[in-house]
Amino acid sequence: MTILVGYRADETGIAALHLAALLARSADTDLVVCAVVADAWPVDPTNLDTEFLSYLERVAAQHLDQARARLPEDVRAEFVAHHARSVPRGLLEAADRHDADMIVVGSSSAAAHGRLSLGATAERIAHSSSLPVAMAPRGFRAGAGATVRRVTVAYGGSTDGGELVQAAARVAARVGAALRLAAFAVRPTTLFADTVAGGQDDLVVAQWANRARAAIQAELDSVRQLPDTPERMDAVLGQGYSWPEAIDDAGWTEGDVLVIGSSRGGPVARVFLGSRSSKILRNAPVPVVVVPGVVAEAWADED
Repeated sequence: MTILVGYRADETGIAALHLAALLARSADTDLVVCAVVADAWPVDPTNLDTEFLSYLERVAAQHLDQARARLPEDVRAEFVAHHARSVPRGLLEAADRHDADMIVVGSSSAAAHGRLSLGATAERIAHSSSLPVAMAPRGFRAGAGATVRRVTVAYGGSTDGGELVQAAARVAARVGAALRLAAFAVRPTTLFADTVAGGQDDLVVAQWANRARAAIQAELDSVRQLPDTPERMDAVLGQGYSWPEAIDDAGWTEGDVLVIGSSRGGPVARVFLGSRSSKILRNAPVPVVVVPGVVAEAWADED
């Protein structure tokens, strides 16, 4: 397995590098640190284009030098500069060239600290990649020697959700992490808490919780039939009157990673974030890994 991380010498790049190091250390795998030289037009040797291109190459080399200095010594890494017409295209091309199995990017600086917001690069990659895409919250840092301790799967009960759960279970077992299934419910707000409508809302949520617990238990029972299973498995139902409340209600600790599946409504082989997945991603307080359905299926079927 190879992980590719897009790096630039700013807050976004540093957070992505920390997440990439955490994932690479956990999986004991190789890391490719890539700085993209975005030469958006063909170079004309008769004018100053060549000088500007040389400047961009020097900047990329400086960024890679900074990445070397920041990356812990216990993480195996290759540092590369890749020319492309844009940063997203460059990272996708570099991932293909280096046969990467995952791409890591950082959050936009517009996000609240500790949360995710997709900037232009992350947005393009998240909707164009045929590989899993890991995203670091703004300001994310991983301590020395840190590894993934728990893999939480956002479970929505869809027909293909089982593949994502089994894929995450195999990965969690491989890296020695716990597995947790999480379902989220956003309660509708009502004007008066004691109205009849409010009571009906509580009943609806209670019915949802019972169905979710049963479905999650069935998924965990299925995971227990796998040859290798995580040592610890549990479930949580996050509830609140908003998405941030519901997701925070699940409880999060250092070493957590949240896994969400891409929607079947998008291109079959690519990441496509549906509205629910997008809301979970934008409110997650931990790194998020988005896994395309075909990848989840392949991981679930691995021997």
